[in-house]
Amino acid sequence: MSENKKNRTVIFYKDYFEKFFMKQREKVKNKIIWTLNLIEELQKVPETYLKHLKGTDGLYEIRIQSGSDIFRIFCFFDKGRLIVLTNGFQKKSQKTPKKEIEKAIKIKEEYEQERS
Repeated sequence: MSENKKNRTVIFYKDYFEKFFMKQREKVKNKIIWTLNLIEELQKVPETYLKHLKGTDGLYEIRIQSGSDIFRIFCFFDKGRLIVLTNGFQKKSQKTPKKEIEKAIKIKEEYEQERS
């Protein structure tokens, strides 16, 4: 099997994402891992999996569906090829909860302050 060249690298920042991930059932964890691998490997990631959040400064959502359950993981790019995961949640309604977006923005700002 040939080793796929990564186009991006996904990293976790602190334990924000990990806390969410550990709470999921095995099937959901597997789907999350599959989706993160896809994002790392594909040259151009379809919006079904990775979409820029309108009205934010560089915040994206990773979109995961497992059966009828829908999950979102927020992330942002650092240096173009590094994807930093912030928080995740299970989506229960059409609109993404504002508090989840605000949490992701705070994590992004925290990360950027530490980097500078």
